[in-house]
Amino acid sequence: QVHLVESGGGLVQAGGSLRLSCAASGRAFSGYNMGWFRQAPEKEREFVATITWSGGSTYYADSVKGRFTISRDNVKNTVYLQMGGLKPEDTAVYYCAAAYRSNSHYTGVDEYDYWGQGTQVTVSS
Repeated sequence: QVHLVESGGGLVQAGGSLRLSCAASGRAFSGYNMGWFRQAPEKEREFVATITWSGGSTYYADSVKGRFTISRDNVKNTVYLQMGGLKPEDTAVYYCAAAYRSNSHYTGVDEYDYWGQGTQVTVSS
């Protein structure tokens, strides 16, 4: 079992930045690939970014590529999502998720085994 807790969400103006954190507890953090997803009102949960268990490889949704950066600290058991150039369409609840370790990139909701409770990000125009 892995317990995930997101933090760092809030209200920011368009063009601004935020850094989300996701702290993990339970089983060895380095044994999991980590992902960030988001869900806007009345929309399905969508993939944002993922990072492999070692941190050696990352993959992004086209909508955030070049603006967001995912990283992890396997000593602090934390994964981060640095968000820049925020747009109103980035407004959503952001979730982190964990999947058993792989050298592949997981982008599907069903591929992840554990989820956090989410943190709200609101971008005003």
